[in-house]
Amino acid sequence: MITLALSKGRIFEDTLPLLKAAGIEVLDDPEKSRKLILATNLPDVRVLVVRATDVPTYVQYGGADMGITGKDTLLEHGSQGLYQPLDLQIAKCRISVAARADFDYASAVRQGARLKVATKYVAIAREFFATKGVHVDLIKLYGSMEIAPLVGMADAIVDLVSTGNTLKANHLVEVEQIMEISSRLVVNQAALKLKREPIRKIIDAFASALAVSA
Repeated sequence: MITLALSKGRIFEDTLPLLKAAGIEVLDDPEKSRKLILATNLPDVRVLVVRATDVPTYVQYGGADMGITGKDTLLEHGSQGLYQPLDLQIAKCRISVAARADFDYASAVRQGARLKVATKYVAIAREFFATKGVHVDLIKLYGSMEIAPLVGMADAIVDLVSTGNTLKANHLVEVEQIMEISSRLVVNQAALKLKREPIRKIIDAFASALAVSA
């Protein structure tokens, strides 16, 4: 049995064409089904539906043989013991710094002000600002980052940005881009040795599908 860990939403939807290229079709829609283990058209392949931040953990500890997760999750939560054969170029977005439109971020950074930054990407934010030599107080939040600058709790946020519409709707502007993000295929290294042939077959099918779409 090959077990693939995926999260609901954009990554799941963007993965379906790659799975199809590997001859794998998921038989249930995770948005409609309450099942967390989904069967596929292949009796020896199944899909686990887990939180995006839990995908690397499931793969690392053998709960899944393979998984698909964002580069942001791998950087934030670690990727120890994971083989990363492919950047799948799906669910693309970026991690950026955003602030209120009336906050002079550039001047604050230039003058060495100590910034209050709200984010769920604490490790990524800490490294980014440390590299710039900017002193920050990081406030850990798990969602609705955009509210923090509006209520005076933070000067800026570090968050994923796709279209930028949410920032705009909350009167925030993107002031600095930290990095581009896309989703990676990750594989449990022990599983790669024990189930080398079926796992390699899926990796090769994904790689071929990416080459065609490139």
